[in-house]
Amino acid sequence: MAPAPGSGLRRKGAAGPGSGSLRQALRRAWQEKHRVLVAPQYTGLVAAWLCLAEVGVTHWVIHGVAYTEIDWKAYMDEVEGVVNGTFDYTQLKGDTGPLVYPAGFVYIFLGLYYITSRGTNIRLAQYLFAALYLVTLLLVFRIYSRTRKVPPYVFFFMCCASYRIHSIYILRLFNDPVAMAILFLAVNLFLEERWSWGCCFFSLAVSVKMNVLLFAPGLLFLLLWRFGLLGTIPKLSLCALLQVVLGLPFLLENPAGYVTRSFDLGRQFLFKWTVNWRFLPEEVFQHRAFHLALLAAHLGALGLFALHRWHRSEGSLLSLLKDPAERKSPPQPLTANQVVFILFTSNFIGVCCSRSLHYQFYVWYFHTLPYLLWCTPAGKLSHLLRVLILGLIELSWNTYPSTLFSSASLHACHGLILLQLWYGTTAPLEPQGPPAAQKTTPSLEKTE
Repeated sequence: MAPAPGSGLRRKGAAGPGSGSLRQALRRAWQEKHRVLVAPQYTGLVAAWLCLAEVGVTHWVIHGVAYTEIDWKAYMDEVEGVVNGTFDYTQLKGDTGPLVYPAGFVYIFLGLYYITSRGTNIRLAQYLFAALYLVTLLLVFRIYSRTRKVPPYVFFFMCCASYRIHSIYILRLFNDPVAMAILFLAVNLFLEERWSWGCCFFSLAVSVKMNVLLFAPGLLFLLLWRFGLLGTIPKLSLCALLQVVLGLPFLLENPAGYVTRSFDLGRQFLFKWTVNWRFLPEEVFQHRAFHLALLAAHLGALGLFALHRWHRSEGSLLSLLKDPAERKSPPQPLTANQVVFILFTSNFIGVCCSRSLHYQFYVWYFHTLPYLLWCTPAGKLSHLLRVLILGLIELSWNTYPSTLFSSASLHACHGLILLQLWYGTTAPLEPQGPPAAQKTTPSLEKTE
């Protein structure tokens, strides 16, 4: 008896709709192979191949390059103090000094402490950080696939070509990559209009390391733009509440000690580790007037970008305090490029004005550099010059110890990027894709 139509028997070689669409995508990519490396719509395809390549690269690094102990043992000593019942932050310390990170760091590295047999299984820790590196890449590629600004060939320099980044993740096991992975998850949530969840993960990232606060001015601007002052207050309260909840065991023991140790904004940095200010005399590097000048430059640059590059609608900056429905100009949905541009420039300005950059701090902005360089029209800087800037930045961070030339080169590259961000965005960034969330609504109703 012949099978009834649709009975489940399928002709040999037939494939489901999913494999058919994949086959069509691959066929189209092959037909346009000359555009795969330059057309942003192929970001997903190129990202998939690069992530597969990175599996091999990270495996080779773990087995072929010697691990270097810097802070991992200190991290384990610090969380071991908590295991032993010490909740006074002033009493928690490791080989390299006292614990200076907020409570989120303690909980995450406490988990790593137990998973790695009290921190002794270094090889397992390396594999965990290799997995973290790949997850970070996936989160970053998802952001770039939404913005469609960067030609895919650039991602090779963001992945396989960076010695320093592989070292920070896999050979040094610093806490900076953990904070940045959580931050990129928050950015993805912002792009999906999941602002409350995004704020939660942003606050969690801050609780691992305070450098994430460099994104805070941009996030505040976005929240005000999206919700107005009254709508922003609950989101900021959520961030603050999470910090209190995470730090509660330590706040109950010694509140002043916890706050001053984990959120020490006046911390002094050692001149011997600086990457960006090697050309200065050490007495200038440590002088308070120099620190105040950098703070003034930081605030001034943020103010200029907020007034003239982030704020594009009619009315003054103070109009952002109003409810979006009550503003003079009709509210428009945020595009993916607006969200990413504001957050990434906010962080980059902070990096440029940092009192000191140590080698592991490279990860604070490394994955944002392709966007910062390619988000402006090609006429402002040629593609070759942008690649050369990426290479020179990488060379500056790979120079150990830092030299007068490497520090000066790093500042020159930062200055060129800032200038092209300023002059290349005099007109609003073209959306080149859907708004931040795929679904758009006629009016900006307050989500979450």
